[in-house]
Amino acid sequence: MNFSELFKQSQFHCKFSPDGQYVVTCVSYKVIVRSVDTLQILRLYTCLDAVQNIEWSSDSAFLLCAMYKRGICQVWSVEHPDWTCKIDEGSAGLTHAQWSPDGRHVLTTASFNLRITVWSLVNKSISYIRYVKNSKDCLSFTDNGKYLALAESRKCRDCVSIFEVESWQLLKLFETDTEDLSGLKWSPDGRVICVWDHCLWYKLLIYTMDGRCLTTYKAYDWALGVKRVTWSPTSQFLAVGSYDQKVRILNHITWKSISEFSHISNIQSTNAVVYSESETKPSLPRTENTLIASPPIFSTQSKYEFLSPPIQIPSVHPDPEKPNPKIGVGWLEFSPDNKFLATIDDSMKTAVHIWSMLKLSLYVVLLQASPIKCARWDPHTSRLALCTGNDKLYLWSPSGSVSVQVPISATFHVHSLKWHPSAESLLLMSKDQMCICYLEKKERDKEIDN
Repeated sequence: MNFSELFKQSQFHCKFSPDGQYVVTCVSYKVIVRSVDTLQILRLYTCLDAVQNIEWSSDSAFLLCAMYKRGICQVWSVEHPDWTCKIDEGSAGLTHAQWSPDGRHVLTTASFNLRITVWSLVNKSISYIRYVKNSKDCLSFTDNGKYLALAESRKCRDCVSIFEVESWQLLKLFETDTEDLSGLKWSPDGRVICVWDHCLWYKLLIYTMDGRCLTTYKAYDWALGVKRVTWSPTSQFLAVGSYDQKVRILNHITWKSISEFSHISNIQSTNAVVYSESETKPSLPRTENTLIASPPIFSTQSKYEFLSPPIQIPSVHPDPEKPNPKIGVGWLEFSPDNKFLATIDDSMKTAVHIWSMLKLSLYVVLLQASPIKCARWDPHTSRLALCTGNDKLYLWSPSGSVSVQVPISATFHVHSLKWHPSAESLLLMSKDQMCICYLEKKERDKEIDN
């Protein structure tokens, strides 16, 4: 592995472009576009205020910079530096901004979810969508970008609206059998829409595009319900993470649960492999009377060791007096080849559970020394990268696990990471700096072969 030098960044606003040619970083109100290969500055933009969100268009031609405090967005062209666009929501305020799949329309959400405004960069037209519930989990585009599903609240009833993206015309509007719709998501093949209720009610529904309800799924009653939902890349499985520390796998034929994955802190016996991070401090050289201080970068070393049952995973008991309890499956994601599902339970933040979708059983547990800050799958194969807020990068694949020291600076602690679209490199971010980790070609080929 090779590591670049460090660059400044703010609030983790760093992203690779979809085509993989550029990497953008924000430093307060400045937006810097660099070449991924040389890291030379190609464009430098100055925004009207500190940037609070940044998004690439799908074709990597434009950058959307959102400044929520001012209620404005600025759009910059990478190919034509003199071209710029300013979007002002005015007194309505701004809480969210994103691109449409075609990369030529910007969707902005006004304060209190009053409306969603669709701004066209082609003909400067403006369209409004009202009655929206929220724009974070209640807005979903199909993978081919043709349709938009949006959760709405009309006359105190939850509804789903289907829009044709090219013309932004309403195609279908139907009510949902929910108490307080909390989120929706298209299946990757665009065949059905998954809708789930507020966490106070465990209810998940599958609708077709024309509004037919294929199934209603309830695992239990009178307890906190759905927390996270994700589709497998092939749309064959729907993984539902809940507050009871279980993931339920629904199949795409009968929409029934075919397996339950339980997260328990005390592992008595399992066929899974358990990797545990072991940290050691190197011994310090001595002179006749004193110890010679070692460089800070070598203060702690770590490696993975195999553990045999019984195994106790550190867990935190939630405070019943506080809202949003830290319990339940808060993160789950399928590998791009559909072979594995990785999950993290919020009460056991030091452990990643990796489940085999072929055997529908626990495959690997990665037990870290510190709580996990971020975990991401390789976009092409079964390789998981994660970080825990220290100076190390952790990688897992079916061939094994490795802990890699980031040999740049003793003060650079990795809090977030992102894969390059080609999986040839990783973007590593601390609280105020970033660098790029370049993977050697033989390492990538070895992972693909395995």
